[in-house]
Amino acid sequence: KAFDRLVQSGKVRYIGTSNDTAYGTTKALMTSEYKNYARFESIQNNFSLLNRRFLDELSTLCKKEQISLLPYSPLGGGVLSGKYNQAKIEEGRFSAYMKASDKRQRLMAARFVNEKTLASTQKYLKIAHDAGLDPVTMATAWSKQFNFVASTIIGATKPEQLDATLAAMDLELSSDILEACDKVHEEILYPMG
Repeated sequence: KAFDRLVQSGKVRYIGTSNDTAYGTTKALMTSEYKNYARFESIQNNFSLLNRRFLDELSTLCKKEQISLLPYSPLGGGVLSGKYNQAKIEEGRFSAYMKASDKRQRLMAARFVNEKTLASTQKYLKIAHDAGLDPVTMATAWSKQFNFVASTIIGATKPEQLDATLAAMDLELSSDILEACDKVHEEILYPMG
């Protein structure tokens, strides 16, 4: 009801949910319809070449209910840049988390940086290289290619990192690249769990 008041008063145009499931989103939509409240128009979930779980159920819901996805972490926490696939790991969030005393940080690092994510990333790096693309550009372009995606949420720690990300804005990946990416996913299912 509080969200509905915000929309009705003009303080908010649209409302959305984040990190939700198909069940949770469906329940919210049913409640909105039953009570005549403003409904969720978007969902913000983790979505990348390394985390395709959104395609399992939520993508169908988004298409049928005309809800837009705002994917975050299209680079899988920076893993798809390749910085964790090098002999000497670059400084990054997860390299710090791996050494942290906080167990939650170590668990998060292990989810993003593990044998399966690194093996998948190595294959994606080769696909990008063979296509003459920066891996960051390819990964970002992949995440925005679906018709239910309204915009992709990106992040950068350095200004120069934006160039490769923004290059994906008008890029449409070829069917060969998309097929190669799908093949990696079939070989190494759900690398982030």
